[in-house]
Amino acid sequence: MCKNTKKPARCIVLTGGIACGKTVISDQFKALGVPVFDTDLISRELCSSGKPLLKELSVAFGNDILNDDGSLNRRALRLKVFGNDKALEKLNAITHPAIMKELKDRISKCSSSYAVAVIPLFFEGKHQDLADRVLVADADEQTQLQRLIARDQVSEQTARAMIASQVSRDTRRSRADDLIETDRLSLSEIKDTVIKLHEIYQAGKTKITP
Repeated sequence: MCKNTKKPARCIVLTGGIACGKTVISDQFKALGVPVFDTDLISRELCSSGKPLLKELSVAFGNDILNDDGSLNRRALRLKVFGNDKALEKLNAITHPAIMKELKDRISKCSSSYAVAVIPLFFEGKHQDLADRVLVADADEQTQLQRLIARDQVSEQTARAMIASQVSRDTRRSRADDLIETDRLSLSEIKDTVIKLHEIYQAGKTKITP
């Protein structure tokens, strides 16, 4: 439950490479009653029809990123920025400050001992100071490829390019405070691991050995 409080909840950032199982993990935290804020979902809310941020995007990238009903065509926008560093930098400059402000506002209103913030590109961004701890969802590249091709119906070449556009797996693993290897654990084992982490996060411990 979230409400105005003088002492904000501790922030556990959940991150990981594309198709590494972040949603599976965040769903387990939700099932335990933990407030979970997904920056992808916040982005969708802030970029919905009629929102100022959507107007900024259409001015910056053209009206061809909009659907016929005026809503954001996320696929069209992805194609505009994929493989184009300058366009991606422009997109991030427009969206990231608003998304992170909204995320911080929501966390600040939580009365729980901690909240989970799902930030897929956490290590690629500039908001590392947000996290009290970082939980990384991990999977090997072959598992990522298989999941991504099946989920997004893309070619192997495109899937590899999407994976390569993010920081390396080694970087994520080396900077993680906690790690869940979703390619090695069953759903029940992931659930058990999340329960153990939940108990430790609630206690506010800094040293964690699930």
